[in-house]
Amino acid sequence: MKKEKKNKTYTIAVCGVLTALAMIFGYIESLIPIPVPIPGMKLGIANIAILTVLYAVGPWEALIINMIRITLTSMMFGNFNSFLFSMAGGILSMLVMILLRKMNQFSMTGVSVAGGVAHNIGQIGAAMVIMGTSAIIYYLPVLLITGVVAGIVIGIVGAMVTKRVKLGTKLEN
Repeated sequence: MKKEKKNKTYTIAVCGVLTALAMIFGYIESLIPIPVPIPGMKLGIANIAILTVLYAVGPWEALIINMIRITLTSMMFGNFNSFLFSMAGGILSMLVMILLRKMNQFSMTGVSVAGGVAHNIGQIGAAMVIMGTSAIIYYLPVLLITGVVAGIVIGIVGAMVTKRVKLGTKLEN
């Protein structure tokens, strides 16, 4: 019983630290101007922490942490529209990454790429609903390319971090 309680406390602490890290990464990224004429395009370095949670802690913790990160980051640095776009992309991305992770057929980089692409699809879907136009769909090919590139970078870095970070033995709730 004591070991189970300690493990649960440890998991909560690790999740708290990785949530804070994801928020810090998101804030740092918001300070770095990307010299491209595509509004809203970013690398998504906060997802390094989310991938680490997905692989080292578990899928539902990763989903919850991502939703908390999006909510808090939007409240502190964004607006309601950025919250809606990020949440739509974040939820779709997490569901795709959780599914692919459970299939155990893809590398972390492959899961990350699929997550980046799904995030952009979710954001475009939210934008179409909020703006009431399907014209925004023409933006999707460019975002898909950036999602693949960002997914590769985040996947490679996430794999290196997850391999080197010692979170104890496999965490279980």
